[in-house]
Amino acid sequence: MTSMTPKKPVTPMQLTKKAHACVRLEKDGRTLVLDPGAFTEEDAALGAEAILVTHEHPDHFSEERLRAALDADPAAEIWTLASVAQKIASAFPGRVHTVGHGDAFTAAGFDVQVHGELHAVIHPDLPRVTNVGFLIDGGRVFHPGDALTVPDRPVETLLAPVQAPWNKIAEVIEYVREVGPRRVYDIHDALLTDLARPIYDTHLGNLGGADHRRLASGASAQI
Repeated sequence: MTSMTPKKPVTPMQLTKKAHACVRLEKDGRTLVLDPGAFTEEDAALGAEAILVTHEHPDHFSEERLRAALDADPAAEIWTLASVAQKIASAFPGRVHTVGHGDAFTAAGFDVQVHGELHAVIHPDLPRVTNVGFLIDGGRVFHPGDALTVPDRPVETLLAPVQAPWNKIAEVIEYVREVGPRRVYDIHDALLTDLARPIYDTHLGNLGGADHRRLASGASAQI
């Protein structure tokens, strides 16, 4: 008789939606924050041990919010790409780490892999800035930033940028289908009115092929 090795229990993770593209992840009493930009609450990054920033656009990167978080906690650190790191690294020596596609690291107890290189095309006349996505704990969560990057491994929870100057709902639906997550939570939604939300909910829920969910800013879910 072959003995079965019991599966290692999965540590509960809490996802809290903040305004626009920002989320907080909490596990084992530790906190990781992604993309606390200018559209996000002023205190969105406070209390985080680690902060990840996908790119330099102000709705994802707020120097003011990052400085507040690092000033409040001398042990807090940032992981981001070079275009953001160069704006803040000198003020916090050794606490701002530059990463790029293919890198892997551990931050606040979360295992993180970096995917992607460029921001989605806004218009052919506009140069594309760099952008990275962050895959958390082997695929439990993926935050793509401002791109429709498909990781090279399965994703349980996809944070989908539902509305932006660079996308349309058909592209978001095809993106969800290609990634094939178990569930989808909306991000990048500050430009959507309450009147328009049901339209996006209906199309993503009916056509995306995944369990589509939406959290109000400040609301949390166990994933």
